[in-house]
Amino acid sequence: MIPIISNLAPLVFGVLLAVTGAGKLFGRQTAQLAANTVLVRVLGEARRATLALRTLGAAEVAVAAALLAAPASVAPGVATALLGAGFTGYLGYAKATAPESSCGCSARDEGPIGTRAFTRAGVVLLGGVAAATAGSPWWSQISGRPGPSAAFVVPAAALLLALTADLDRLWLMPLRRLRLRVFGHPLAGAGERVPVAASVELLEHSLAWVATAPVVRSALLDHWDDEGWRVLRFAGVYEDARGTHPVSVLFALDRSATIDTTPSPAVRVTLVDDETEEVVPADLFAAVPERTMLPLAN
Repeated sequence: MIPIISNLAPLVFGVLLAVTGAGKLFGRQTAQLAANTVLVRVLGEARRATLALRTLGAAEVAVAAALLAAPASVAPGVATALLGAGFTGYLGYAKATAPESSCGCSARDEGPIGTRAFTRAGVVLLGGVAAATAGSPWWSQISGRPGPSAAFVVPAAALLLALTADLDRLWLMPLRRLRLRVFGHPLAGAGERVPVAASVELLEHSLAWVATAPVVRSALLDHWDDEGWRVLRFAGVYEDARGTHPVSVLFALDRSATIDTTPSPAVRVTLVDDETEEVVPADLFAAVPERTMLPLAN
């Protein structure tokens, strides 16, 4: 192993594991993230999946501390390599059994498992092997050869930055917004509409979606455009003194808006009773019970 790579690998991967581990361990979205992973199927319930994800985060933080504090010893590098191998095996199992499940690799990675997740796991595995062969502490390497050290650390950090969803908000989203300001929206003036999937993504990041989450019970069922608005229809249920009733949940938002151009959209929400076809009064939102996790078949 090239000495500069092996000596600086503990620094690079120590920081990476500290970021991803702290996100899982202390993140407010960990429970939501765990509920979308294959861990729910394996462990039987969302609470166990959340505990497993937080335990993994604690392990990552511990390994990160060992890499940064004792980089010249073999054990932290071996532990990092084992984490990388475990991540790779888990991703392979999840991709084979539940391809639409979330990765769970980082605190904000809620999308389906893809090349980015497998690449990150493989890089962690290789980084652990490199760290296990370190001959001197990373601070000695940097102080002794600052130029070559920077030439390695900067590209390595850029690679890991691109592979870590937790840090997308620091560089990817600002870069996308800058591109839109400089070059304009790629669909502007082309006679094309914003894709429906982009409208759904924008809706799912809005406060209106959070407020109505206990009511919604389906994926997108229908959509149409009307006078500059895009209407998205979902199925839902609400409960009152007469019992539980099915409803259509209608969201209306600007049909030209996307998450890159309008991060905080104005959304109109209407509930229509499927049985009476009457609009449900807005104050029923306050009476909606908390949504419970449905059991999964093994």
